[in-house]
Amino acid sequence: MKILFVALALVLIIGTGIALFSLRGALATGVQTPEGTSEGALWSQQTHTLAGEATSLEPWQGQVALVVNVASKCGLTPQYEGLEALYQELQGDGFVVLGFPSNDFMGQEPGTAEEIRSFCDTNYQISFPLFEKMPVKGEGKSELYQFLTAGGLEEPTWNFTKYLVDRQGKVLARFAPRTTPDDEEMRAAILAAISP
Repeated sequence: MKILFVALALVLIIGTGIALFSLRGALATGVQTPEGTSEGALWSQQTHTLAGEATSLEPWQGQVALVVNVASKCGLTPQYEGLEALYQELQGDGFVVLGFPSNDFMGQEPGTAEEIRSFCDTNYQISFPLFEKMPVKGEGKSELYQFLTAGGLEEPTWNFTKYLVDRQGKVLARFAPRTTPDDEEMRAAILAAISP
């Protein structure tokens, strides 16, 4: 009887662990939509290019954008390849990936602007726009990421968190870091935004 009790207890513990692991996995690849809207449009945001030149996001006004905080030394860094493929496939339809390097997560983007550019060119032949390294979470997060999360969306929880923005510059959704560029749900959302 005692052995049966112990066996049942183990089954419960293991079952609970599997359920929690599955929930964590669902959250890690989930999509979140805003509860409200941010004031203004993405296109009015001021920033700097990766080369350090002052710019706004106005040159991409009217396009559907996927804003991604990127890093060169992360387990998710291979997503660069999928992001570039997505950009190459859909840029003719008015789609752009906007990459913002960040060193906020375990120092996984320690490089200078030149090192980041060299890494992206050498390893992934990145042609989508890359901008200055910036903080994307916490009290010191950049104005751009304040805008992206103003509608109640969660700030980035790791590198390669993705925010989908429509042609008017309004944030449509947040996709978790482990959502890969070929994820069917994200792709459907991008295509819907391109052709409403």
